[in-house]
Amino acid sequence: MAKGYWMTAYREILDAEKLSAYVALAADAVQANGGRFLVRGGQMEPKEHAVAERTVLVEFDSYEAALATYASPAYQKALEALDGGVVRDLRIVEGID
Repeated sequence: MAKGYWMTAYREILDAEKLSAYVALAADAVQANGGRFLVRGGQMEPKEHAVAERTVLVEFDSYEAALATYASPAYQKALEALDGGVVRDLRIVEGID
């Protein structure tokens, strides 16, 4: 079964307090569903057409688990806390293996 991933690039942080509230709730929701943070901010070197922005990568045991976590009540609560606090690009993708 292929793993699932959340790939998130934060284009703009509009409200740091909302982001902090989201981070606490989202981390609990992700970890409760078996998600593992592989990248969570940190150093980066943009190449080609990339932009230096906060990046988060989360790994799940399956693509289905990644989808289910996003739809979970706990993660939806985290999204409510974030409401308008950031502009971001979040993708849920299936891994190769």
